[in-house]
Formats: sequence, structure tokens, C-alpha cells
Amino acid sequence: MVPAFLFFLFLSVTNVLLVSLEAEMPMLLDDIAVPDIWTRNADPCTARGCKWPKSGRFVYVPYEISSAYCKSERNRIVEGLKSFHKRTCIRFVPRRSCHRDYIHFFSGDGCWSYLGRQKGRQRISLKRHGCLSLSTIQHEVLHALGFNHEQVRSDRDRYVRILFNNIEPGKEHNFDKKKTNNLGTPYDFNSVMEYSNTAFSKNGKPTIVAKCNPKLKFGYAQKMSVNDIARINRLYKCCW
Repeated sequence: MVPAFLFFLFLSVTNVLLVSLEAEMPMLLDDIAVPDIWTRNADPCTARGCKWPKSGRFVYVPYEISSAYCKSERNRIVEGLKSFHKRTCIRFVPRRSCHRDYIHFFSGDGCWSYLGRQKGRQRISLKRHGCLSLSTIQHEVLHALGFNHEQVRSDRDRYVRILFNNIEPGKEHNFDKKKTNNLGTPYDFNSVMEYSNTAFSKNGKPTIVAKCNPKLKFGYAQKMSVNDIARINRLYKCCW
């Protein structure tokens, strides 16, 4: 029989290890976690095989949710995942022991996600207080499916002006243009991946201005737009 003090010591060490694993912060570019082997100017990962694999008609993405969330918080995350089931071929399924690559939702420091499928346990941070709205859950999950922010699209200069003079010092990288695959869809001010006019503003003035209408307000989507859904279906070749 294991002495009681050794049993409790084992539990304490185990809990410390679990907390350490979840608390360990990756390098972040805004809300996108960057693996050590990546650089800021890397090509879109979907061209390098970071899409989740398709099996038949569906793309099954295993997930697990940290026990740190209460029941209602877990339900919010699950409902956010189910919103993808309604109009795409993405299917989030509870992780089983046979699943090697999977998403782990936990309450970390803020809201962030890796871009595209990673190897093994892939974390998405949804802080309990502030990151559990439907739009935020969808936003971070879209990152994990391989989608970047709207304002960094390769063709963004046709639609918006980035006012770098108004951007908070050190945050300019959030507006670096990427070589994105836009999947034949237009720039979408209603996308859940679009930032607000004053994102990362140092003075309250706009950092992103729509060329079609400089007074247009955007970046407050409450759920995925028609174009967000279309992009998922095109990238993953969903028959929808």
C-alpha cells in the first residue's frame, strides 16, 4: 500500500505539471500562437499541409475541454463548435485515445490559437472571463482550421487603408500583409475575422479605414458571415 503522504505528493506534483503545461505561453502574434519553427513571413500553412484531414464527406476534428471550465462554460464552447456543423463539413468530435492530433481548449491568458493543424495536442486559449462569446470561439477555431485575419489578406490594399501612424508601437505586425489564399471570395467587412476600425490604436483614431466608405464601422461581427462559411467549404472541398 502506498503511504498516504506519498499519494498526496503524487497528486500535487501531477497538478503542478498540468498547470505548467497549460500555463506555458507560446510566442504570440496578437491572437495567433506561433510555433518555434515558423517566422512571421511564412507562407500560408494551408499550402504546406496544415489542413485537417478529410474522411469521406466530413473533416473530423477531435477536441477536449479543460476541466477548469464549469458546465455552462463547457456548453458554450460545445455550442460554438456545433455552429460549424450546420453549414460546413467540419465535424468536431470528442477526443479518444486513438486521436493523436487534437484541439485542447483551456482558460489561458487571453484568447489565442495556432494557425492550422499542428502535431499532437494543439491548444486554444479561451479565457473564462472574456473569451467565451460565440464570435470569439468561432474566430479562434477558424484560426485552427487555417484562416488568418481579414485585414492581412493579400489583396487588402484594394479595400482598406492601414493607418500605421495611429498604431500602437510594437503592434504593427498585426497588420503585416500575408500571401493568403482568398478562395475566390471578396474582402468581407462582416467577417468574424475582421478587426475593428480602431484595433491597436494608440490614440483612439482609426487604424483601418474602408476605401469604399471611410466612415464605415466594422469588426463587430457576432457570428461567422456567409463568406466565412463559404471559405471553409471551399478550402475543405465540402459538398454543401
